[in-house]
Order: sequence, then C-alpha cells, then structure tokens
Amino acid sequence: MNRLDGKSALITGAARGIGRGFAESFIAEGATVAIADINLDAAEQTARELGDAAYAVQLDVSDQDSIDSAIASVVAQAGKLDILINNAALFDAAETVDITRASYDRLYAVNVAGTLFMMQAAAQQMIAQGHGGKIINMASQAGRRGESLVLVYCSTKAAVISMTQSAGLNLIQHGINVNAIAPGVVDGDHWEHVDAMFAKLEGKKPGQKKAEVAASVPAGRFAVPADLTGMAVFLASPEADYILAQTYNVDGGQWMS
Repeated sequence: MNRLDGKSALITGAARGIGRGFAESFIAEGATVAIADINLDAAEQTARELGDAAYAVQLDVSDQDSIDSAIASVVAQAGKLDILINNAALFDAAETVDITRASYDRLYAVNVAGTLFMMQAAAQQMIAQGHGGKIINMASQAGRRGESLVLVYCSTKAAVISMTQSAGLNLIQHGINVNAIAPGVVDGDHWEHVDAMFAKLEGKKPGQKKAEVAASVPAGRFAVPADLTGMAVFLASPEADYILAQTYNVDGGQWMS
C-alpha cells in the first residue's frame, strides 16, 4: 500500500523544479496532484508528462480570486483537498541601499502573503470537509539567518518559518498539520538566474558563485529535487500525524538547528 493512496494534493509552482519533483513523488505514492502554476501552458505540459493522476490548475498566489478559483478547481476535479504544498516563491538580490519597494512588494506578495492566503484557503476547505489535512510550506536555509545581499528574500523565508509555527499551533485543533521544509541550495534553472545576479553584484565570473556555493555544502554538492521529496511525502503521510509547527532542514548539513 502506498503512503498517499486516495489523497488529493495541490502543489504551487509545480510546473518545474522542486514542485515538479514533489508532484512526481506524490503520484508514485498514490495521490492525485494539481499542478498549480502561474504558467498554465507549462502546468498542462507537466501534467501530460506525469500522467492521469496529474492535472493542471492556473494559479497566481498573489491574487485572492486566483487562489479561490484554484481551490474550487481542485475540489471539482478530485472531490476534496487533503494536502497543500506552498512551493511557489520568488528570489531577488541587491545591496541593502539599492533595494526597491517594487522588489520588496513583489517578493512579499508571493513568498509571504501567497503562503499565508493559500494556507488559509486550503484550511477552510479542509475544515469544511471535516477530516483534517496536511500543509507543507517551503521555507529555506535563508530563513534561518541573514545573507549580505539577500535581505528581502531571507526575511520572507523567516516569515514562512514563523507562519508555520503559528498556523500549526492554531490549525491542529481541526486535525490539520502544518509543517515546513527548509532546503539549502537546490540545482536547477533558477540557479543560473541567481548566479548571474551574484556575478553582477559581487564582480564574479559566470558560474563562479555557483561553484563556491556547491563547495560550501558539507555534503559536497547541490541538492536536486529528489533530495527533498522524501521529507515531503513523510510530512504529508499519516506517519507525521503527531508532528506540527516544525521546519525541517534538508540542506546537506548547511544549517544545524
């Protein structure tokens, strides 16, 4: 028997990268998965590639109407919502004196408000169903401590850790377990963007920052999405019914807490 048989999951930002990795692992464990993404074409392509247990849902987590519509789409398609993974997020980097309000507003709209109001909408649906559920937020090692050029992003992920604690304590009365995963550095397309940012800000050659970061990981390498899926499946499964308000580091030993 699979650990997520019969479960209905919604994963934000699931068209690629970590979100797609979660979707693949959840389907392998018996769940049906809503591939929720702001890019509907990419979500539909991913859903086709993952098979009949996956379906696409358009979702902009910074827009309440889009959140409500996505939850309704999941219920219409799967009949219920058992699991939410708040994976969608944005990154930016800048000198503290160069941070713009536009960048701040954009990151907080997605990383903080998006996480909060997705949790809220999912919890409302789970409470109405009456049999609990699991919510998994994606934090980051960046939420554990500051980084010189990443003030806004770090602060958004610290907020995710805090929201996970408060929501976990509040929602367990309804049988809803809220926990989080804090990855370290995960390889993928986004790291080319991150590397380019640091190359400009720190005067490094293309690829240099990425190589330096990889060398700093005690495990000796970047993570890949598959390194995170075991924790996600565990937190979504009945095995984690007595766990709440926790943030688990899955980072190759970069942060100990």
